Amino acid sequence: MRLEHPADAAEALSESAFPDVRDRVHALASWVAEGVIGRDTVIQALFIALLTEGHVLLEGPPGLAKTRIAQRFAATVEGKFRRIQFTPDLLPGDLTGTEILEPGTHALIFRPGPVFCNVLLADEINRAPAKVQSALLEAMEERQVTAGDTTHKLAPPFIVLATQNPIEHDGTWDLPQAQFDRFMMRVPIGYPTLGHERAILDLTLGEAARTHPQTSPPLPMSAETLSAGRAAVAAVHLSDIVRDYVVRLVDGTRTGTGLRHDVATHLSHAVSPRGTIMLARASQARAWLMGRDHVLPEDIAALAPLVLGHRMGLSYRAEADGITTDSLVARLLETVDVV
Repeated sequence: MRLEHPADAAEALSESAFPDVRDRVHALASWVAEGVIGRDTVIQALFIALLTEGHVLLEGPPGLAKTRIAQRFAATVEGKFRRIQFTPDLLPGDLTGTEILEPGTHALIFRPGPVFCNVLLADEINRAPAKVQSALLEAMEERQVTAGDTTHKLAPPFIVLATQNPIEHDGTWDLPQAQFDRFMMRVPIGYPTLGHERAILDLTLGEAARTHPQTSPPLPMSAETLSAGRAAVAAVHLSDIVRDYVVRLVDGTRTGTGLRHDVATHLSHAVSPRGTIMLARASQARAWLMGRDHVLPEDIAALAPLVLGHRMGLSYRAEADGITTDSLVARLLETVDVV
């Protein structure tokens, strides 16, 4: 599987712009896709986040392979993978670690928690109270954990993949908006098509009967390879026209601009500047994966629903009118001109 169809030869990057790293990413994405049917958009989002130091929230009902996707993706990155099952009795120290008294010296020593890894799966993150959810904030933003008077750095790379069930509300807590804002993208995962579901059934039955060949992943990306990929993505050109387009899209969510009053009146709060930055960076990664050295408006349009939707807060009027954040993003894309 290729994450996207490559661009025309005229638009392709030169051989000096890390083509081997890009080929490695596509090979790893193809391996992930072998074990999760019909989830190309999700896989693309994960690798975009990895290449731009972002985090991803996977949202969908139970049984749609969210955990399987995360585990398979983690195998493509060299380093440690940890899974935390969020529950109502979880404590912040269960994630970040805690200071304990060493019997011999009577000194406080820090025991790192599972957050000290490279790929962290926060499973069913909305099943823990806000205090526990917020324990990840410092780690997600600053890549560090503070315990007492000491700050402990997390080894790069560090990416958080969180899952949540949007249809079940008993025993769950909504994520604080500050937590939402730390995720580069929120990716909805819906039910598979008829054809995909049959392929999923054949795959899982074959695995159970050991008739389906278990392929090993290609060589995982090392820290050096990933660093080269991130440098290539950061070098992708973002023209003034495209930058202005991104800024005007986000500005359209804010009351008082007069640009998109019909959108702003349905929001309790608008998209933050972090959303502007994340949309621009994600579009650079998408362009690079397609073999281009510059961002096009189509990159912005493809990623805007994933990057901007969860950063909007709906007003009571929006809920009464049946308005969703997806429809508001679509409205912005329809009405805000590129130039």
